[in-house]
Amino acid sequence: MSRLLLNDQQWEKVSRLIPESKSGGRPPLPRRKILNGIFWILRTGAPWRDLPGKFGAWQTVWRLFDKWNSDGTLDNILGTLQGEVGFNQELWCIDGTVIRAARCASGGGKKR
Repeated sequence: MSRLLLNDQQWEKVSRLIPESKSGGRPPLPRRKILNGIFWILRTGAPWRDLPGKFGAWQTVWRLFDKWNSDGTLDNILGTLQGEVGFNQELWCIDGTVIRAARCASGGGKKR
């Protein structure tokens, strides 16, 4: 699994892009561990709840993913590492699910 984790050179490139954690509350998880967890999800397409425990609590990793995605931090990180991490930016989805719907669910009506 080490091939899926950020190496030291990659971490040096992006560590300055990650915002500092707020003071107070619980001690923060190492940001490298969080970022590796985010990349693990993006590479595998697994549901957040299936995130291995070595990356921290899935709720924490998801919360920071959501925050960094909305404030542009994740875009900056991905731009810096472009071509170095193994996932396709055009094809990533998180917790995607396919549900079959009945024919009548589309509003077309039922055959009588």
